[in-house]
Amino acid sequence: MKLSDLKPNEGANKRKKRVARGPGSGHGKTAGRGHKGQASRSGGLKNSARFEGGRSTLLMRLPKRGMAGQVPGEIARVEYQVVNIGLIAKHFTSGEVSPETLVKAGLVRPGYPVKVLAQGEASAIKVHAHKFSQAATEKLKAAGGEAVVLESKGA
Repeated sequence: MKLSDLKPNEGANKRKKRVARGPGSGHGKTAGRGHKGQASRSGGLKNSARFEGGRSTLLMRLPKRGMAGQVPGEIARVEYQVVNIGLIAKHFTSGEVSPETLVKAGLVRPGYPVKVLAQGEASAIKVHAHKFSQAATEKLKAAGGEAVVLESKGA
């Protein structure tokens, strides 16, 4: 086999569709747009995703301000990263645990306040978090640990 014998596989190279280049192209005259109507004209159906047949679009019908606080207290809502006592006890056996150490351990994502929940068995550790469930605080105290509530920026 020589370099000059090489050719692409059948159907690998497809010719570009040359629209409106005469009757011989197969896409001449109306250029594949059919006859008359909105789709045949320039600018027709351009923004079809939001076009609603001429009526006022959804974007125009929606109120332009005040959408964020429709539910009372929605704007001020704080989203907590939750972590269970059992997971903390599995990763840390003694010492103090802070939100930063929880992030390093991969138990929570950074940038959010942390809430500790009571699922699992607690160990005798001092846990610093922004919020604790009542049951989590009781479990920590029963195991000889301590729950320290931190000041959160958002709450």
